[in-house]
Amino acid sequence: MSATSDARPRWHIRPASGWLNDPNGLARVDGRYHVFFQHHPTSVTHQAIHWGHASSTDLVRWREEPIALTPRPGRPDAHGCWTGCLVDDAGTPTIAYSAVADASGRADVVLARSDRTLREWHVDGHATVPMPEVDGVTAVRDPFVFVHRGVRWGVQGAGAVGGEPRLLLWRCDDLTRWEPRGTLVDLSDPVLAEVAPAEIWECPNLVPVGDDWVLVVSLWRTVDGRHALSGVRWVVGDLVPDGGGLRFVGARGGVLDEGPTFYAPQLLLDTASSRVLLWGWAWEHGRDEEQVARQGWAGVLTCPRELDVVDGAVVVRPAPELDALRGPELRPDADGRLTASSFELQAAGPGGLAVTGAGGDVELARWGAGARVLVDGSLVEVFEADGRTFTTRGYPVAGWRVRGDARVLELAP
Repeated sequence: MSATSDARPRWHIRPASGWLNDPNGLARVDGRYHVFFQHHPTSVTHQAIHWGHASSTDLVRWREEPIALTPRPGRPDAHGCWTGCLVDDAGTPTIAYSAVADASGRADVVLARSDRTLREWHVDGHATVPMPEVDGVTAVRDPFVFVHRGVRWGVQGAGAVGGEPRLLLWRCDDLTRWEPRGTLVDLSDPVLAEVAPAEIWECPNLVPVGDDWVLVVSLWRTVDGRHALSGVRWVVGDLVPDGGGLRFVGARGGVLDEGPTFYAPQLLLDTASSRVLLWGWAWEHGRDEEQVARQGWAGVLTCPRELDVVDGAVVVRPAPELDALRGPELRPDADGRLTASSFELQAAGPGGLAVTGAGGDVELARWGAGARVLVDGSLVEVFEADGRTFTTRGYPVAGWRVRGDARVLELAP
């Protein structure tokens, strides 16, 4: 096994080359799933961000599509087409995204429209939602659109002077006219204050699950003077009227993924299958800049996951369509070693997974009885029986080592 050749995932969403970060614009249109993502086709660093695009009919076999959005010199998105969402606007697929004009990071919302193939996009020439001039607010980005009781709303993540996060709210029945409606939620909510302290709540998502609403935010903090991506939190709660807008009231919250490399997920309310799907971004944890440059690519999206609420808490499991990847059973040697690059572990009891390198074994993950572990190249995803998840990266030189009693199946698209 070569750490270079076998590090690339085989069945996860990952363009042929270049940089990848946040999943964006999740949609199911005429039976085909579409996943867009932050991308640069020729660089392995975050710069001049485009929107890449992949599609699938079965969540297993993905087709790389043409790049959807590209920065335009002299326009609101000259510095990058950052995170956003896809909206079905009376049958017209419409992207609302953060357009960044310069290195300051100041972001306006811009719209782009396509026909139902989602292959050619026509971008508005102006900012639909200029960065709001709200007292104390220093950063606004990542629009997400949802519908509540027949009314369409837009929310963006924000940060304010003093390092306090908030989510700003707009009414947007007409996507070309967003009407500001104040703050959806801030740290005055005790549940958010407890589980999601941050300077900016990035990539907000808000979806109905049964009788509940689930809010997901990614935490942007400053650690030792540097910006840090500090995990993702879920909060189960409700939406209540608040003047001419809404207020989110949290009831219970927690960590969406406990691993070190999971960030900026986006959720898809898949009405055709009556479920919520999500993808997240897993960055190159454990490789230096020289190694990443040598391999020519950086970042991968997680597998499609189903999100549900059970007894008031969020649980996450692999989408059942992934069972179609299963191949023959693999048998580790007497020391628990495997040289396969893509496999599933079905744990009968507690166990762990280590990568094998020149300096010996390095343990990456542990799990309890009933866990499922999906390994694809350098991406490791652990799904515990109770609905918790753990995402990490590993780059073995001489294979993997499995500890504990587990059935092992090869995975292949």
